[in-house]
Formats: sequence, C-alpha cells, structure tokens
Amino acid sequence: MTHRLTTDDVLAITDLKARYFRYVDDKRWDQLPELFTDDAHFGGFAFDSSGTTADFVSALSAFLNDTHSEHRGTMPRLRMVDANTVRAVWTMSDYVTWEPDSRVYKNVPIEGMYGIRGYGLYEEEYLRTPAGWRISFSRLVRTRIDPLVGTPAPDPGYELNTQDTTWLDG
Repeated sequence: MTHRLTTDDVLAITDLKARYFRYVDDKRWDQLPELFTDDAHFGGFAFDSSGTTADFVSALSAFLNDTHSEHRGTMPRLRMVDANTVRAVWTMSDYVTWEPDSRVYKNVPIEGMYGIRGYGLYEEEYLRTPAGWRISFSRLVRTRIDPLVGTPAPDPGYELNTQDTTWLDG
C-alpha cells in the first residue's frame, strides 16, 4: 500500500518545525520538549546531543545561553515512510551572536569573533502520535559556517524584540 501525505499532514509538520525555530530563538526551553517524542535521537549539533530529549534541550539551552539567534528552515522535502512516519530534509540558515571573544570556533580562538552565520540541512523524521506529529530524529548537517569577526553593529537604541510570543498559541 502506498501512503501519501495529506495537506493536513504537511501543514502540521511545517508548523511543528516552525515552532521548533521559534522556541529556540525565543529560548522557550520549557515548551521545546513537547515537539519531540520522548525517545527522540539527535546528531550533528555543536554540543553533545546524546541522551534523552530532556538532555538535548538542556544541552541546547546551555549552548545558546547568552546568545542571540535567528534560525530559518526553508524548502522542506517530505516523504512518507509509512502511515505514521515521515522523513524530511530542510534547508537551514542561522545567525548567532554573542559577546565578542567569549567563544571559540572549532576549538580555535578567533580574535574579535562575535558570532556565526551558518548554513546547512536538517534531516528529520516525524512520528504521528496521539498528540499529533512529533520529531523523533533530528540531525543538523552543516555545509558552511562563516565566523563573524570585527566590531558588531552598535545597538540601535530601540527595542527589537516587541513581538508577542504567544500570538499563535492557544
């Protein structure tokens, strides 16, 4: 039997991934675990991503502590594996900044480094659960990382984070 993705499935998985990026960038660590199965697996991240979903969220929050991040996922390719499993590849980019000279790049300090602009792919698998689609596997495949070096742009002097983070919740 051939299984086909429905429009509702595509929309639900796309929303799931959008919430992942939003929760990461807003540092909504308490809500992030709800996007994964309890036994999800992770790989390819710049920090130890072994262990449970709770371990992953803890390591991710520690890694992004004291940073500002903007993540984007685009052009998903989705394929049904069976009636309750979908695999996807998402093109991704991120822009992550931190206090200058407070981190190293691949274990090498770079003078004046204040962040990265990164590119790559997310390879993921989703499972249909009673609560809806959840991420059961997530691997980040980096294809390029550009260190940001020099003098960061000055603070513009106005509040940038004015969006209501609960706008679509409910």
